[in-house]
Amino acid sequence: QVQLVESGGGLVQAGGSLRLPCVASGRIFSINAMGWYRQAPEKQRELVAAITSGGSTNYADSVKGRFTISRDNAKNTLYLQMNSLKPEDTAVYYCNAAGLSTKMRFLELWGQGTLVTVSS
Repeated sequence: QVQLVESGGGLVQAGGSLRLPCVASGRIFSINAMGWYRQAPEKQRELVAAITSGGSTNYADSVKGRFTISRDNAKNTLYLQMNSLKPEDTAVYYCNAAGLSTKMRFLELWGQGTLVTVSS
C-alpha cells in the first residue's frame, strides 16, 4: 500500500512556528513533484508550496518569506517549516505527491491531513 502520512499539526499562538513532516511509504519507484495544500473552513483547498525532485520551489504569495518547503529524497519525506504564523494560516494541511510505483504506474497521493490552528 502506497501512502502519505502527515504529522506535526497542532495549536500555536500567532507569531509561533510549526514544522510539518510528510512521509511517503510503500511500493514507490520515484517521487517527482511534492507539495503542501491547505483548506480552511468554508474555503477551497489551495496550494501553499511545491517542490520538484530537483529542489525548485514555489510558494503562495500569502506565505512567502514565512514558510519553507524542503524534502529529503533518500527518506521520501517532505517538510513544511512555518514561521511567523498568523490566525489566517489556520487550516487542515495536506501533503501531495506525484510519482511512479514500482510497477511503473503513475501515482498521485494525498495524505489524510493535519490540522494547524493559530490563535490570536
